[in-house]
Amino acid sequence: MNPLGTSSDLVRGKPKALKANGFLYYLKRDFFLYLMFFIPLCFIFLFYYVPMYGLTIAFKDYDVIRGYMESPWIGFDAFKEVFKSPDFLKVLRNTLVLNFLDLLFGFPAPIILAIFLNEIRVKWFKRVSQTILYLPHFLSWVIIAGIMYQLFSPNTGLVNILIRSLGGQTIPFLTEKWHWLFTYVGIGVWQTAGWGTIIYLAAITGINSELYEAAVVDGAGRLRKIWNITLPGIRSTIIVMLIISLGRIMGSSFDRPYAIGNPIVREVADVIATFVYRVGIQSLRYNTATAIGLFQSGVGLILVLITDFIAIKVGEKGIV
Repeated sequence: MNPLGTSSDLVRGKPKALKANGFLYYLKRDFFLYLMFFIPLCFIFLFYYVPMYGLTIAFKDYDVIRGYMESPWIGFDAFKEVFKSPDFLKVLRNTLVLNFLDLLFGFPAPIILAIFLNEIRVKWFKRVSQTILYLPHFLSWVIIAGIMYQLFSPNTGLVNILIRSLGGQTIPFLTEKWHWLFTYVGIGVWQTAGWGTIIYLAAITGINSELYEAAVVDGAGRLRKIWNITLPGIRSTIIVMLIISLGRIMGSSFDRPYAIGNPIVREVADVIATFVYRVGIQSLRYNTATAIGLFQSGVGLILVLITDFIAIKVGEKGIV
């Protein structure tokens, strides 16, 4: 069908042209694509946006029997109760410290691994190395915690048995707060570093190979090529990943500190996620748990926006 209409229409000066950039034109042309898109859109709306109404629990004296609508409003009383709690200040400190250590040691680890893997020229060894590095990502923290206890237990752990057999002293990896702290961070780096290399390896493959060839002609060594070509080539990717990581510095997963922590080191292991579970869920104080979660998300959003603004100001592409 001629989108400009029939010849008789043109003679009468009444063209029936469809507006090429109109929504109805594209809807008619790609109807089935829009239909396929509509299904996941409904899923996201129902399971991600509709439940946001539950945030009103933070401002209500929530009662399970009364439900959302009938529970009375209490304003910011739940937030005041949270901020006045000495335990909240402790878990806030622990969350910031643990996430900062994760960022300090865990953020550069996949970058370094990706550069190392990119420099490997033996293909079969590179594939085997990547598989071994990716594997920890697919293990649940419950399994990792079980492995950790088998390795680092004070009396029966394989590492301490080996240390004692060599004449050394038992190291309290799990029962002393500072040793537990670095054990926690080290296991986190081991679990996440390999999977994080995927993004940086993809960014490295996008660098023009002619730059490396020109560097070889100029007599540049391997380290010089990494410093002057590889790292600048993936700088924008590093900036974006740093923004995302800083946005999570106020957040923490529940399974990792809960599985790896124990009552002996609760002073440094208790984070916001475990605090919400213990105080909010187990004690049935749902408004307190929601208030903490809302505060955590708000601070995370502010950190993302600030970091993104700084990245744009220094000449990098942000995410907003």
